[in-house]
Parts: sequence; structure tokens; C-alpha cells
Amino acid sequence: MENYRKSAHSTYDIKYHLVWIIKYRKPVITGQIAFRTRELIRIVCQRNEVEILAGHVGSDHIHLVVSVPPYLSASKLV
Repeated sequence: MENYRKSAHSTYDIKYHLVWIIKYRKPVITGQIAFRTRELIRIVCQRNEVEILAGHVGSDHIHLVVSVPPYLSASKLV
């Protein structure tokens, strides 16, 4: 029960595995772009009360495992 998140009227454990892949898998997420991408992902997650459980920013893809509140759909988060 300690892994569940709680709000005023619900107890939940909703997790999404999100993957973004660059077209043709070109290695463009490097250096300052990777740093800024990581920073923006953290800001968006913090504003939407999303907890980042795992994440990786590669040169051609981004993996995220996040825990989200029940009122936030995957399409709105992305």
C-alpha cells in the first residue's frame, strides 16, 4: 500500500512508459539540446504533479516511466 498515491477522493497507481523517437533515428539529441530537453521534461512533470520514476535521454530517443494522477491522460501529458 505504500507505493500508491492518494488524492482527496482516490487512491491510485497509474504509470506510463513513454518513448519518443527521432525520425529516421538521427542522433540529434546531444550536448545542450539533451540538457535542455531533460530540463523541460522535469519542469512539465513538476507542473502537472507527475512523478518521474525512470528516464533516459539518448542521442536518438527519450524513455520515461512516469506515475501520473488520474485526471491527467497520456495524450495531455505528452
